[in-house]
Amino acid sequence: MEHQSYVIGVDYGTDSVRSMVVNASSGEELAFSVFYYPRWKKQMYCNASQNQFRQHPLDYLEGLEATLQDCLHQVGAAVARNVKGIAIDTTGSTPVAVDASGTPLCLLPAFENNPNAMFVLWKDHTSVKEAAEINVHATKFDTNYLKYVGGVYSSEWFWAKLLHVLRADSNVAAATHSWVEHCDWIPFVLTGGTNVKDIKRGVCSAGHKGLWSEAFGGYPPDSFFSSLDPLLTGFIDKLPAQTFTSDKSAGNLSPDWAARLGLSTEVVVAVGAFDAHMGAVGGQIEPYYLSKVIGTSTCDMLVAPANEVNDTLVTGICGQVNGSIIPGMIGMEAGQSAFGDAFAWLKNILTWSLDLLDDEALKNKAAEKIMTTLSEQAALLPFDEKDEIAIDWLNGRRTPDANQVLHGAFAGLSLGTDAPRLFKALVESTCFGANAIVERFVAEGIPVKGLIGLGGVAKKSPYIMQVLVDVINMPIKIHKSEQTCALGAAMFAATAAGLYPKVEDAMKAMGQGFAVTYTPNEAHTAYYQKRYDQYKKLGNFIETHL
Repeated sequence: MEHQSYVIGVDYGTDSVRSMVVNASSGEELAFSVFYYPRWKKQMYCNASQNQFRQHPLDYLEGLEATLQDCLHQVGAAVARNVKGIAIDTTGSTPVAVDASGTPLCLLPAFENNPNAMFVLWKDHTSVKEAAEINVHATKFDTNYLKYVGGVYSSEWFWAKLLHVLRADSNVAAATHSWVEHCDWIPFVLTGGTNVKDIKRGVCSAGHKGLWSEAFGGYPPDSFFSSLDPLLTGFIDKLPAQTFTSDKSAGNLSPDWAARLGLSTEVVVAVGAFDAHMGAVGGQIEPYYLSKVIGTSTCDMLVAPANEVNDTLVTGICGQVNGSIIPGMIGMEAGQSAFGDAFAWLKNILTWSLDLLDDEALKNKAAEKIMTTLSEQAALLPFDEKDEIAIDWLNGRRTPDANQVLHGAFAGLSLGTDAPRLFKALVESTCFGANAIVERFVAEGIPVKGLIGLGGVAKKSPYIMQVLVDVINMPIKIHKSEQTCALGAAMFAATAAGLYPKVEDAMKAMGQGFAVTYTPNEAHTAYYQKRYDQYKKLGNFIETHL
């Protein structure tokens, strides 16, 4: 590998995009920049009461240019001249309707303020009805087209969202030439694409959310979709049968983007993938270790050699796809629809009255302190099996067994229930939800040997991490990097640019190691097992009676 080579990882999250310049030899992070989406910050085009969460592509494009220019300004021209590759990760499934040129419809004058012509964010649950129809429809076929996505299709995914948009908006439906994931669209933009047929679709997004599988020779047949709804007739003809792993090139940086950024057109742009998948690589995932990207939601990633998985299929997860995380291994995805979001919800409840104050500085100071204090106070509470208990499905349930119509709950409340007790119950419930995922993998023949923690909550919340390991009764090691998704993208950029023969080599050379390991407190595990049994009993009641 050339001695002085650099790569860029770009990580699109729910609230912001983050870019990072990395030394491809050592993994040293040389520059970092973050851009908060201005339209999203105002919640434009969103309606939380209807579970509608849309994002405008201008937030993405403005953030991409701003963060890349800022990073390259930080490192200077000498480093910029030796940038060899760029890779992108995004949230998902976050697709958008595009025309034949690959342009999102909301970038056209006729649709500029139409939410249905914008990216449908992963957490948008407006397509619950369509997902339910897909699940029923799939039972009518001899081939189980849902078997590689855990057997249950989710409203958070590609086809449910497409069908909902086509049904909800006839004008958008008439103008829609294709439907493209965010992680596939950004590399297309950077390489100067002008024809939607040229978009290189990643196996990550297509396999986990789009029903693409090697076993089917691509997507399910047109008859599967057209018999579900005639609006989908012929749609798979607009999707290429071939998909690509993210160690492959999507093309070179276009002259336009090269000029904007001060980079060479020889810079390789890698095929895109979802944030948690690249984050697992940035966090140095190992076979049979559950890599937990813990942020607003969680995405739990596991890799295993294909010759060991064989025909084992884990039901109720978000899919298992060959090469979706590490090429040559089966990548498995699970997760929770709300984790950090659950604590943000409680924080908003507790700080509501602060909005009545005119002192902005005081409000901000109180809001910043509240979660730290809650953690400190919750950790001091005695353990009592009769304590308040919660269910973490505040944004539905992702896994095991996707069901986005479910709701969260608290039980056992009394006049003695205070904020720390509510927080304690909510922390325990999110950890119980995490345990249910581990339990499902193990029950269906996939061992879990350990946990790897990534993301903001894992780095900043010792109390939550300790409860997590006590509940699961398994250590978790927390990765050093604050930005494992961007770092993982940089590793894929280095591989796609030919600096490493395979992503495992990039991971070994560029990995930063682990900062701390939390181990279970044996004195607490028995208590949490009893509480977990209560959690399952309450959750079963909610699911079957409410």
